[in-house]
Amino acid sequence: MIRRNVVGLVLALALAAPVAAIAGSDEPNEPELWGSYKGVSWDAAANRKADGTSHQAPIAGLHFANDGSAFVSVPRWINPAVPATLNRLSAKGTNGPAALTAFPSARWNAADGAPTQTLRNVLGFYVDNTNNWLWALDMGFVAGEAEAPEGGQKIVIFDLTTGEPVRAVVLDTVADRKGSFLNDIAVDEKARVAYISDSGFRSAPDNKTGIIVYDFKNDSARRLLNQDPSVQIKKDIRVTSHGEAVWEGQPILIGINGIALSKDGGTLYWTVTTGDALHAVSTEKLKDASVTAADLSASVKTVARLDFGTDGIMVTDDGAVLITDVAHNGITRVDPATGVTRLTVAGEGVFWPDTVTRGEGNYGYFTSSNANNHFAGTVKPGGELSNIWRFPLSAE
Repeated sequence: MIRRNVVGLVLALALAAPVAAIAGSDEPNEPELWGSYKGVSWDAAANRKADGTSHQAPIAGLHFANDGSAFVSVPRWINPAVPATLNRLSAKGTNGPAALTAFPSARWNAADGAPTQTLRNVLGFYVDNTNNWLWALDMGFVAGEAEAPEGGQKIVIFDLTTGEPVRAVVLDTVADRKGSFLNDIAVDEKARVAYISDSGFRSAPDNKTGIIVYDFKNDSARRLLNQDPSVQIKKDIRVTSHGEAVWEGQPILIGINGIALSKDGGTLYWTVTTGDALHAVSTEKLKDASVTAADLSASVKTVARLDFGTDGIMVTDDGAVLITDVAHNGITRVDPATGVTRLTVAGEGVFWPDTVTRGEGNYGYFTSSNANNHFAGTVKPGGELSNIWRFPLSAE
């Protein structure tokens, strides 16, 4: 099992930082509980029971296909015996455990299989509805491993209809097998270019943070903004969640986390968990190999200052950036044109808002993984609960 001090770094995503342009005093809207699950189950029987790993298997990632199918990730951060790390969610709104089916198959989700041919530990993934693909980002390591095995860090692109792999891309040349934490992935579906955030938490306090850009057409990957201030931790940031410090006495050193593209694909946005800002850069500069590291760093813009810890982010049709706000139990909206921020969705029943994404109808959906308590070991068998919330995007 991962040591407590290392695990704490993965989880503590709620921060207190200096406030900048925070807008208005309007009360946030309450999100709607779309699905509430007492653990997770890979048992297809009607009387399915929660898997024995449920208290160590929070639902973290969530994305939808055009046909309404929901996919979720269950990272193997705590227990390598979690049956499947990438799954279809086949039921919602149940009083029992979430009914999961390994995607694309149980064989592909075998943690003890060949590292280049199985999904070992997925947190970030992306459903590409233009190409009918799913881009799975494999962190490579599982709980208890100090180093990802050769070939474990990778992208695997699957055909959504057949489940067959389109391409597997090993990232060992652009990520560190000991220090990297490949956190999130955003994809320009038309250009078939992927952008990956590397939080670098396992190499703290000098996190090996960076952004990886993968071009499908050229089958090439480059690491950019390596340990740049815009992707790196701020060591004076402290963590809060539901008004209390998380992992008191331990430094929370998580770098770049949530990452998302503007609708035209021209701007990449990201936040740093142990940080206090939303940043952006032109994707043309990221894709241009002639741009020097210094020039690329100088082109990064600070879009807004934040007073909370973050996890996932998304961009709405009107260009706003929605950020999961762990400190305030909801979603904060940022207007990139002005840098003004507003807490628009929040609820006391939200514990650790994780991934935010667009789903059925004009709704945003987000997971409430309760990850900090899972990793602290305070979630006991029978007491696990994974919630999925939704809110109307038109209200944003």
